[in-house]
Amino acid sequence: MEERVRIFIAELDAQRKEILKICSAIEKKTEALRNDINSEDITNSLAYKLHNLYSAYEDMFKMVARFFENQIDDVGRYHTDLLKRMSIEIEGVRPNVLSEESFGVLDELRGFRHVFRHAYGSVLDAERIIKLAEKSMKLKRSFLKDFEDFKGKLRKSLS
Repeated sequence: MEERVRIFIAELDAQRKEILKICSAIEKKTEALRNDINSEDITNSLAYKLHNLYSAYEDMFKMVARFFENQIDDVGRYHTDLLKRMSIEIEGVRPNVLSEESFGVLDELRGFRHVFRHAYGSVLDAERIIKLAEKSMKLKRSFLKDFEDFKGKLRKSLS
């Protein structure tokens, strides 16, 4: 396997570690919110972690797109198009990064991040935040499988 690909895989692995760190924080914050469901501070903190989680996933997808030169031209739909792009295999270029299962939860997280960024004065619903956090933990399992599959296919296609 060429050096460039090894560096790329190492960078992806480093980003995976960042995602797992955020997941760990989300698990702790979710438990804290379950124990104090009326805490606006914990609700907001968990929402912020969910925002960061999607951003960390998106940073990984940007790495993939850059490596394979999969540029996205429509700036207005960039986040949606980037996520969709990761769910498809581009024949002769790269395997898909995401399964349908992972794509669905990530799309929901993407939508939440958009609302979170633009809902300055809104009060967040703790129950809804907990449900999204629970989905993000299921996503962690499916994504880790997707990620290993992607790396395996990448290694195989380049050997």
